[in-house]
Amino acid sequence: MGKKDKNIKFKAVIFDLDGTLVNSLQDIADAMNTVLKSYNYPTHSYEKHQSFIGSGIRSLVSKSLPLAHNDEQQVERCLHAMIEVYRDNCTNKTTPYDGIIELLDNLVSRDIKLSVLSNKADELTKKITHALFPNYFDPVIGLTSELLKKPNPFTVIEIAKNLGIKAEEIIYVGDTGIDMQTATNANMYAVGVLWGYRPKEELVANGAQYILSHPLDIMKLI
Repeated sequence: MGKKDKNIKFKAVIFDLDGTLVNSLQDIADAMNTVLKSYNYPTHSYEKHQSFIGSGIRSLVSKSLPLAHNDEQQVERCLHAMIEVYRDNCTNKTTPYDGIIELLDNLVSRDIKLSVLSNKADELTKKITHALFPNYFDPVIGLTSELLKKPNPFTVIEIAKNLGIKAEEIIYVGDTGIDMQTATNANMYAVGVLWGYRPKEELVANGAQYILSHPLDIMKLI
């Protein structure tokens, strides 16, 4: 779906991380369930956790907690606990999706600049990306402030400036409606993926200009 302006040559691709480059669902869910168990709270299935992902770890923690224990102080306590557990286990089961490494090699061979922007905490975004994709991405940026959380386009626009590339010459790839909003807000080309955590309907409703069924499909745009 979607058409690109034939006059535009894309020079960079910025990727979301979770649900786009890597399947990190099990590690995220395992860490959160470990914290929930420590408080004798109900745990959640991988499928349920999938619906919690996309707006950062704080949001995931809040959605995971029982309503009766969802006050700000408890969210903060569980957030710190979850990050502690997850930090040590964030690459246990997390792997690149099929076709991602091949796609990155194809893009690099065409001198396309590659970057990562995630709503995951900056420290964890960098740890996972550098562990699984050494030497592919620069810069790699995660969340440092709730004010900068996607779909706020500030950080992705800063990436474009640092790369020296116009926003309209950049593809932003993600698996959620928030990613599509981010791309649209930054005047970048919004590309949604079907192998992630959200359905096609959400991607289209939030501005996806192109939908990928397989990572290498993006080469049709390059």
